[in-house]
Amino acid sequence: MPVTNYEKVDVYPIDPEVQEQMLTEQNECTFMWRTRDSWPIGMIMSYVWRDGRFWLTATSQRARVPAIRRDDRVSVAISSVGTTLGPAKGLTVKGRCAIREDPQTKAWFYPALAAAVIPGIESAQQAFVKMLDSPNRVIFEVAPEKEFSFDATKMMEDSLFS
Repeated sequence: MPVTNYEKVDVYPIDPEVQEQMLTEQNECTFMWRTRDSWPIGMIMSYVWRDGRFWLTATSQRARVPAIRRDDRVSVAISSVGTTLGPAKGLTVKGRCAIREDPQTKAWFYPALAAAVIPGIESAQQAFVKMLDSPNRVIFEVAPEKEFSFDATKMMEDSLFS
């Protein structure tokens, strides 16, 4: 479709297979929640994408943990920067966040996170897993409810070749 302006960009969503690739390849996101006084706030965090959910971790002393216990509505934003897809793709997901503390989740999640953030260096992964396995650590499971995506490469193709 010919582009006449850049006002309406929701016609350029990320294709589902490209989005899945981006979610799997990327390991860093901006995780957002609301403070006690309802201000939105975010932190860049590492994540694992598994079973259609975002999985992240923090220690229970972090302010975001009691904030999520008060209000489980969160958002996660990621970009394609640093993936084989290159730049120009972005995704924001609104969802509900469950806080997990069970040994079964920790058993699969810690090694998966270590492999995502330290690929190919098994000794460093093992050390990271050991560090993560601390008494106050919790895991966030974000179940997506609504998403917003944008693929600027599609818009550029329409702009340059229409």
